[in-house]
Amino acid sequence: MNKKTVVVGMSGGVDSSVAACLLKEQGYHVIGVTMALWQERDEAEREKECCGISAAEDARRVALSLGIPHYVMNFREEFKRDVVDYFVREYVKGRTPNPCIACNRYVKWEALLKRSLEIGADYIATGHYARVEKRKNGRYAVCNAKSSAKDQTYALYNLTQEQLSHTLMPVGLYSKDAVREIAKSHNLLVADKPDSQEICFIPDNDYGGFINRMAGEVLEGNFVSKDGEILGRHKGITHYTVGQRKGLNLAMGKPVFVTEIRPDTNEVVIGENGDVFQKELVAEHINYMGISDFTDGEVFLTKIRYAHKGAYAALYHEGDKVRFVFEEPVRAATPGQAVVFYQGEHVAGGGIIRQVIS
Repeated sequence: MNKKTVVVGMSGGVDSSVAACLLKEQGYHVIGVTMALWQERDEAEREKECCGISAAEDARRVALSLGIPHYVMNFREEFKRDVVDYFVREYVKGRTPNPCIACNRYVKWEALLKRSLEIGADYIATGHYARVEKRKNGRYAVCNAKSSAKDQTYALYNLTQEQLSHTLMPVGLYSKDAVREIAKSHNLLVADKPDSQEICFIPDNDYGGFINRMAGEVLEGNFVSKDGEILGRHKGITHYTVGQRKGLNLAMGKPVFVTEIRPDTNEVVIGENGDVFQKELVAEHINYMGISDFTDGEVFLTKIRYAHKGAYAALYHEGDKVRFVFEEPVRAATPGQAVVFYQGEHVAGGGIIRQVIS
């Protein structure tokens, strides 16, 4: 019987609950931990939030039914610093960050893993739909979940080798339907609980309003064409992202889209659909995962957003950055978002898009 200890991050949802269930059945000594991240006690009762009081209570009840200990750990300081402040700072700079990637890297792994190892655990585990494998080259990598419909590898590209060596992701072997069936067969009260859809610290999805409250009022400015013609007024660059069509309130007589955000001049550039396609991009803060490096011109399947199916791109070193040259133009590659490249099923690496080139 395997007696190694694993701390499972339990959000109160079905995926992490089943992760704990599966690991207990595999013989691990399982400890459930719910991370207190953002909500204050008097505003944490919203059903859809993944880290409020009701979520912690669901996790506690699941842990009780599984016969495992459950604790709540406070990571509010880390979450505010590494996720929320980062999110606001990037939007003010005219970029579109992915807070879930920052949360995975710096809170759900770095902070939780550090505390888990301190209390004697061997591993941490989550309910992500991905798998961790050690490759023939000796490097750890996340690889695609068995169910492509729920694959979450894109949001995990930034994990380190040390973190991956202490990580288990048991639900990556199952489809969502199968996970719910496992929950039902074990009478887990969250078997039919719906998935959370919003960013947990912005439950009303009003990004611009949240950023204004956190950063102070963001100034209005001009919508302009790529040639500099003023087309109208915008309500602040934090309300827009590349590729956006809705909410522009511009009577142009044809569909128009955000093609660029210029924080230095407080301008939002407007163009047609064809202007949103790019052939190249440059990324920084590269994290190599399944590989330690690549040869200039090597081609990888590359994703520029979570829901992107992927497109083939040749990669080239540019100092500490990487240039991606796509075989076919991709739509709405967005500064601030992650670009993740794959070798087969494995994440080879990824970085943050800093510049796009038509």
